[in-house]
Amino acid sequence: MKPQVNIIAVVDVIGALSGSTLLDGNLCMMDDGGHNSAHQGTPNLCTVVKPGQVVSWSALALDLQTPVEIKNISFVPADQNHTSGQPSGQQHAGQAQGQQPQGGQVPGQPQGQDQTQAQGHPQGAQGGNHSEGDKLDLDVWAGVVPNWLTPGVAYQYRLELQMYEGENSVMHIDTPALMCE
Repeated sequence: MKPQVNIIAVVDVIGALSGSTLLDGNLCMMDDGGHNSAHQGTPNLCTVVKPGQVVSWSALALDLQTPVEIKNISFVPADQNHTSGQPSGQQHAGQAQGQQPQGGQVPGQPQGQDQTQAQGHPQGAQGGNHSEGDKLDLDVWAGVVPNWLTPGVAYQYRLELQMYEGENSVMHIDTPALMCE
């Protein structure tokens, strides 16, 4: 088993900003895991992992003049509607950002733990007190696969990407997933 699986999100920033979507070929996700991950090269990447393995995410812009960075990674409840590729401010009816699962768990939140302690953080961030105006300016997000994940179940997560600044500069996709072998 490799001690770490790297996931890269390659973004056509100009295409995403012009079309206000991460779909339509504007996002390509790949990993270097050796466990037959599904949907390589698409926004629907399902990375196969093992408990205890480190998962590391990074983003790369095709347009070298417009930066892209990961703003947040959070696991989404299985029963939640998806807003794949839409700017973060847009939601389907009945969907609340940060909504907790009903009767289930999401990776990174074992029972009895506060979600803020259990969610992934940018690599190097220790969950310290950062004000809203602080910019962590980290290129890699990382987390450890918990041992309580059910094998064969795809745990979808929300990947939020920040592209430059301004209205609609933050977009997210809810279709990638991690799955224990």
